[in-house]
Amino acid sequence: MDTADATVRPADAPLAFRPATEADVDGLVALIESAFRGDASRAGWTTEADILGGQRTDPEGVAAVVRGENSRMVIVERAGELVACCQLEHRGDHAYFGMFAVRPALQGGGLGKVILAEAERFARAEWGVTEMHMTVISAREELIAWYERRGYARTGRMTPFPYGDERFGVPRRADLEFELLVKSLG
Repeated sequence: MDTADATVRPADAPLAFRPATEADVDGLVALIESAFRGDASRAGWTTEADILGGQRTDPEGVAAVVRGENSRMVIVERAGELVACCQLEHRGDHAYFGMFAVRPALQGGGLGKVILAEAERFARAEWGVTEMHMTVISAREELIAWYERRGYARTGRMTPFPYGDERFGVPRRADLEFELLVKSLG
């Protein structure tokens, strides 16, 4: 079954969080792709389809996070179905948050807030970190505003988009770059 397109019932079932395994990689790639790329991503509000084509990630990239010594790929399930995921990486005094994807049909209902809060709780409690860091494409103003409402601050620290490396997508604009967002977990 393609978990990115599955219908999840019941909507009020509790969320279950667990670390991903190698067996989860294909489902995770499908979920991440569905949330950000192609026409299917337009069902949600996190689509990057207008600024990037091609892939968002690949099995090798997701498997590297799953196997990483200082990282954790978190699976979020409801009633046994994959509904969301995120990457956490322990980087000394802070954690990095990435590969955050919610099934497009479930976006906008508060699920993302719950998952982000759980990721922050885990990083603070399990790793003792004092900050959460993430990078967001600076052109994604609506997404950045969503993170700002959850306590993340724009730093103005930019890194270039990896133009020419199709593992990260095929840019549809020439002005893409990543901005570092930071939140204190103290």
